[in-house]
Amino acid sequence: MTRSRTPRKRAKRSAPAAGRRWLGWLFKLSLVGLVVLAVFAVYLDAVVQEKFSGKRWTVPAKVYARPLELFVGLKLNRDDFLSELEALGYRRESSASGPGAVAVAGNQIELHSRGFQFYEGQEPAQRVRVRFSGDYVAALQLASGANLPVARLEPLLIGGLYPAHNEDRLLIQLDQVPPYLVETLVAVEDREFFKHFGVSPKGILRAVWVNATAGQLRQGGSTLTQQLVKNFYLTSERSLSRKAVEAMMAVLLELHYSKEEILEAYLNEVFLGQDGQRAVHGFGLAAQYFFSQPLNELKLDQVALLVGMVKGPTVFNPRRHPERALARRNLVLDLLVEQGVVDAAQGAAAKQRPLGVTQRGSMANSSYPAFLDLVKRQLRQDYRESDLTEEGLRVFTSLDPILQRKAETAMAETFKRLAGRQGVDKVEAAMLVSNPETGEVQALIGSRQPRFAGFNRALDAQRPIGSLIKPAIYLTALERPSQYTLTSWLQDEPLSVKGQDGQVWRPQNYDRQSHGTLYLYQALAQSYNLSTARLGLELGVPSVLRTVQRLGVEVDWPAYPSMLLGAGSMSPMQVGAMYQTMANGGFNTPLRAIRSVLTANGEPLKGYPFQVQQRFDPGAIYLLQEAMQRTMREGTGRSVYNQLSANLKLAGKTGTSNDSRDSWFAGFGQDLLGVVWMGRDDNGKTPLTGATGALQVWTDFMRRADPLPLDMPMPDNVVPAWIDGQTGLGSDPGCPGAVQMPYIRGSQPAPGTPCGMSLGAPVESVMDWVRGWLD
Repeated sequence: MTRSRTPRKRAKRSAPAAGRRWLGWLFKLSLVGLVVLAVFAVYLDAVVQEKFSGKRWTVPAKVYARPLELFVGLKLNRDDFLSELEALGYRRESSASGPGAVAVAGNQIELHSRGFQFYEGQEPAQRVRVRFSGDYVAALQLASGANLPVARLEPLLIGGLYPAHNEDRLLIQLDQVPPYLVETLVAVEDREFFKHFGVSPKGILRAVWVNATAGQLRQGGSTLTQQLVKNFYLTSERSLSRKAVEAMMAVLLELHYSKEEILEAYLNEVFLGQDGQRAVHGFGLAAQYFFSQPLNELKLDQVALLVGMVKGPTVFNPRRHPERALARRNLVLDLLVEQGVVDAAQGAAAKQRPLGVTQRGSMANSSYPAFLDLVKRQLRQDYRESDLTEEGLRVFTSLDPILQRKAETAMAETFKRLAGRQGVDKVEAAMLVSNPETGEVQALIGSRQPRFAGFNRALDAQRPIGSLIKPAIYLTALERPSQYTLTSWLQDEPLSVKGQDGQVWRPQNYDRQSHGTLYLYQALAQSYNLSTARLGLELGVPSVLRTVQRLGVEVDWPAYPSMLLGAGSMSPMQVGAMYQTMANGGFNTPLRAIRSVLTANGEPLKGYPFQVQQRFDPGAIYLLQEAMQRTMREGTGRSVYNQLSANLKLAGKTGTSNDSRDSWFAGFGQDLLGVVWMGRDDNGKTPLTGATGALQVWTDFMRRADPLPLDMPMPDNVVPAWIDGQTGLGSDPGCPGAVQMPYIRGSQPAPGTPCGMSLGAPVESVMDWVRGWLD
């Protein structure tokens, strides 16, 4: 019996011991869990502080167009000025009561500028009155009536240089936000934001109740702090573990940083849209992207729309789903009235306003793809890629939005007029516009579709330049005044040249005719190949190629005779560089697109002053410009005066490659140089010559741009002389057919002969006059 009771007594005594052992293990496991949780919390705390206290965002470089500088006498018409203000996001109002507002009354425009931090310093925001007379600024005053010497508007933001993840944002500070933004955001997204410690138990319970009663997920319990943590630190994965980590990090974030710091970070981080491959983050960029306005100028209805989009930027995109976006905006406005943020009258007035979004994003990277490509290439000569895509640099360029728009319009309208010609649909195009004096690129088109961001033909299309080479040949000759003048005789007759390979080169004129004896300037004006080839061979092909290089283009062309008629290839940008020197009096000014660079904090980093180097005698350039003006008056470019004023002095040259594969024109006035190329990417034949294709685009552009007439002062070594228009002999000014031509001093013809002695006079009479003159 004793043996039978012993096991039962032992079992009764061992049960409490086993329980204690399980409690011990549970306690130990809990301790381990707490230690692990503590270590994990310490790790999360380090992650939170490291990123939030350091460089929070990689900010792409922002690229700006040139600022518009206003002064009395500026050549600018009222409509172009209003177009620029519209691009800058200025609002038409009855009075210019605040920054970004403009009031129009006839030829007088009053605006309240926004102010801007330029390379040279801060430009203040101010109320300015501008009065126009025709195409000029006639008066510039402050609102007080005091005359203003100059006023500079903020430049148009034309794009950015983005990092690999393609995030973009405009960083803002809390004191820069418009009225109602914070109140609206808190009212819609997190009513307890200023009361909770990172997570909101009340909000979680409310979300659980709403979702349970609805039978589906309709409301989330995340606070603004949790949303920031999710966007800033975590992925979009939806799981309980990720949610737990999010809550822990939200509490840690609130332990270290103030509500204001967290709110400011949220305003800069929240995702609000997708612009192609570029992600639009933050309210600062969203204001520019959707309204083309700075954030601090937004009205109540605009603020409500952006805050409403936080819930679903794609679902409530106002460009794609305007009705859905409008309903969401009005719902937000009703909520503001309900919570007493605004009164009923304000809410009702805001609901009556249209969405007011621009047709497309004003900061789209594809707005000016060809020009931005040029900017990137020039920046990479001085900066690392990471500097350009992460440090928030501010790049100021020479792009003129008014001229860019006119160039694009001229291109589009010309293609419309040419649409009936067979094969034009396969023709591509590129265009460059620059300032002859500074070398600044003011407009650039890389495709007949200006928004196309692919192959940049303006920079990379290497095509035979045809007759655009000819001015370099004639400049080479005019630099030798003892041998050549504008009225030197050239023979436009057939020729043949046998090369070292035994092949014979036989150039022909475009009309397949020879034209006998003619003046040097006439050969250029009419773009005759035979006389030009003869002149080039007399000068020597290597001499001509050296002239091309002195004009500003490094070419590695073989010294073949065919180079004299444009067999060598250039890009439109290189052609622009060559003609820039001709247009600037023989002074070489390398083409550039960048003016200056600032750091993200507005500190000057680097300036890009234009460089000038005299490459040619001004006298020879003056004579060349005279010949190129005659090209426009009486030669291959004469059709321009069907659309332009006969008083407008312009110089230029057409170019057509073999079989009309390339149509070129390059020409300039005093303040504008334009180069146009048209051709096929596959190098196929086109139905266009230089005169019927590229010249038409150039003419349309110049008609819209209204350049100043060419006005190069006559150099000291140039003298005018009267000659007989047919013989080239000196003539009295009053003689029939007498014309005045410029000459390098010492190369002019002998003083004028009496009228009637020039042509058809008896030999005896002419000899008597010559003997008398010699005596």
